[in-house]
Amino acid sequence: MPETNNKPAPETHRLTDRFNRQITYLRISVTDRCDLRCVYCMSEDMKFVPRSQLLTLEELYRVAKSFVEMGVNKIRITGGEPLTRRGIMQLFQALGRLPGLNDLTLTTNGTQLTRYAQALKTAGVTRINISLDTLQADRFHEMTRVGDIQRTLNGIDAALEAGFKRLKINTVILKDRNHDEVVDLVRFAEARGMDISFIEEMPLGVISDHDRQQVFYSSDQVLQDIQQYYETIPTTETTGGPARYYRLNGSQSRVGFISPHSHNFCEHCNRVRLTAEGRLLLCLGQEHSMDLRRVVRANPLDEAPLRQAIIDAMEIKPKGHEFDLSSQPVLFRHMNVTGG
Repeated sequence: MPETNNKPAPETHRLTDRFNRQITYLRISVTDRCDLRCVYCMSEDMKFVPRSQLLTLEELYRVAKSFVEMGVNKIRITGGEPLTRRGIMQLFQALGRLPGLNDLTLTTNGTQLTRYAQALKTAGVTRINISLDTLQADRFHEMTRVGDIQRTLNGIDAALEAGFKRLKINTVILKDRNHDEVVDLVRFAEARGMDISFIEEMPLGVISDHDRQQVFYSSDQVLQDIQQYYETIPTTETTGGPARYYRLNGSQSRVGFISPHSHNFCEHCNRVRLTAEGRLLLCLGQEHSMDLRRVVRANPLDEAPLRQAIIDAMEIKPKGHEFDLSSQPVLFRHMNVTGG
């Protein structure tokens, strides 16, 4: 992938959708594969996209560069588990040199961080979100179907040692599965100077492990659990995504809530998602999309058609999602396909 310099990104076009929301945040899924099988993320017999259908690392970089040159200043690399993608550090290194990209972040399950944490920091990754839904080894194995919690805990330690600007735990709370660990998880994060975000389960893909409506545990319930032990202070701080944050009194740690059901965050949406096979998803909870793989491969030496396709896609970005836990999911793509 090409070297870049430190010149400011050219002002060519600012991405604004038809609801006058400026798009400044791109989430890129680099793979739908993962070394865990979390029960809310994928089905047990998951069929993965053939590798031949995935965007190459060079194609992922081309798309990312075009977005940055049109005003996107934050990119998050997701999966699946992004650190299982062969050669992935080449992409991080190239993105880390992009002029105009202020925030290069990663969402991971942590299992590969003992190997990659320092290299990610050197490449320019600023922040990492690490998925951790329980502190109990047996529950961890049950919720991930195959996982060993110690690998993730060791990964967290490696990331802390590498010295990123900010580290955050991401936790999906399911009633009667792990809701009794809310406060323990907050204490875990606070003791390490980390933030933690609690995420309401997204109804993406058909799963057989549980009934989503029955295990739903709202952000308000999580906050009430925390407030039995902590004084929480609402804040307007943001990391560029949908989380709303609270400060813990007397602590540097923040508690965030991503609440697609109980507190819809679509009004101020500034995000789009690129799937590993090159579909630009304009909304997490809708199927509106643009096939950028076709555009990239049809125009290997010309960036203009790619930029035009991105601009055109803004016209089909919907106002918001329509999640409904009481009905079967209308979106059959699982979270690992969407990009976590």
